[in-house]
Amino acid sequence: MSGRDDILAGRTSLGIELGSTRIKACLIGADATEVLATGSFAWENRLEDGLWTYALDEVWQGLQAALADLVADAHDRYGIHPDSFGAIGISAMMHGYLAFDDTGELLVPFRTWRNTNTGVAAAELTELLGVNIPLRWSIAHLHQAVVDGEAHVPQLDFVTTLAGYVHWKLTGERVLGVGDASGMFPIDSSTGGYDERMLSAYDSLAGDRLPAPAARLLPAVLPAGSAAGTLTAEGARLLDPTGSLKPGIPLCPPEGDAGTGMVATNSVAPRTGNVSAGTSIFAMVVLEHPLANVHHELDLVTTPAGDPVAMVHCNNGASELAAWAGLFTRFSAAAGQPLTDDTVFEALFREALQGEADAGGLLAYNHLAGEPIAGLTEGRPLFVRTPDSAFTLPNFMRAQLYGVFGTLALGMQVLAAEGVGLDRMFAHGGMFRTAGVAQRFLAGALGAPVAVGELAAEGGAWGIAVLASYLAHAESADLGTYLDEQVFAAASLSVVDPDPADVAGFSSYLDRYRAGLAVEAAAVASL
Repeated sequence: MSGRDDILAGRTSLGIELGSTRIKACLIGADATEVLATGSFAWENRLEDGLWTYALDEVWQGLQAALADLVADAHDRYGIHPDSFGAIGISAMMHGYLAFDDTGELLVPFRTWRNTNTGVAAAELTELLGVNIPLRWSIAHLHQAVVDGEAHVPQLDFVTTLAGYVHWKLTGERVLGVGDASGMFPIDSSTGGYDERMLSAYDSLAGDRLPAPAARLLPAVLPAGSAAGTLTAEGARLLDPTGSLKPGIPLCPPEGDAGTGMVATNSVAPRTGNVSAGTSIFAMVVLEHPLANVHHELDLVTTPAGDPVAMVHCNNGASELAAWAGLFTRFSAAAGQPLTDDTVFEALFREALQGEADAGGLLAYNHLAGEPIAGLTEGRPLFVRTPDSAFTLPNFMRAQLYGVFGTLALGMQVLAAEGVGLDRMFAHGGMFRTAGVAQRFLAGALGAPVAVGELAAEGGAWGIAVLASYLAHAESADLGTYLDEQVFAAASLSVVDPDPADVAGFSSYLDRYRAGLAVEAAAVASL
């Protein structure tokens, strides 16, 4: 079957993921490994009144633009404009706080995962519930609003994530995939829903400061493969103001970017894991058994099927690396030899391979925002060297790449101390497109083999498209089996084993990195 045939017959699945810097759309056919068309829209968060946010108008502007871009791409490839799909899936950045009243009006601007103003609430909830509640979790944002006595709290009717919000507007259903829900409130993997004991404990703590029990304010929880509503006429207009898109398309449960990353890397089985690198960077490891202790460096979330996962989430990923690459791109233009962004990235990444294993004594901190794992409430990107450091371009670039993985490595050391087993680690995200560079350095940072798949650059948008396609297969196979047998059976993987010199070099770098966090803290206090 051709891609054109799949589009005409409705044998397609559309995935849309709202990431930190891009909204990406991905269309797949009956063969889930075949990407038929893509689209995207660039956007950025803004710091307003001390909080990171995106305007909801821009959410819809971006969704419409990404879908229109995908439709145009499909027309360029196949000569047709798709006006329907077999299934749709929505994914977005996890956590954060979108609060609505009973008329559906937004009560306060969207508070994203990047905000770190919830320290009091997170600490109180961690002590109350006996599990780590990170600063970015939705329940931490909700409880901080309660603690602060914010004026909007008595009007609360519904609290959700960005993916849950978009799905609600498209279908009218207030639901969430279990993976995304696990970043709102702890999940009981034995029931697949919010932990009832913890809900009861929180309701007792909040008391009459909340207008309703927490369970009534949160979305209903659904596992992968569950029917999660259909595209309404109003929803179709929101996605496509031209009126071409037909309503009635089934949607899968909306998921978070962590869950789609697990799907995109076939990391939903115990002892598998993945690293997703974008504006933020995080590692997910599917657990065989519960952790022995509570660790502030680790979140306990779930796969889209509801299995327990330990997550090392860092607020800061590749944005600072991209900023430095942009500087070199501008230099090439100023010198009269303009280079494309991709050419600059390729050249700089290749240069990093020539650097010393420990980056020559250089240090790079990518902290544009606060970083709880590193004990930082705010970010100050820094590049630091001593007078005797080997300040060369190869070492500089290796330090920048190491810096992307620095805080992540601190968290992964906690997992290793817990005896968590890991057979394979998959990586995805744009920084892994240059073969054998970031992948090699990550293997050295983790001391474990790192695999990159041929669809790594499509990332979560492809992952949520696969979850949408799973709707038609859920009755005959669990998610892991579906991925193994129908999606990844013939997948081409590039696996890099850790180079002993890289392992030793990164270990030396990480020792300096940990010691230099005092410099970061001083910069936050002084600048």
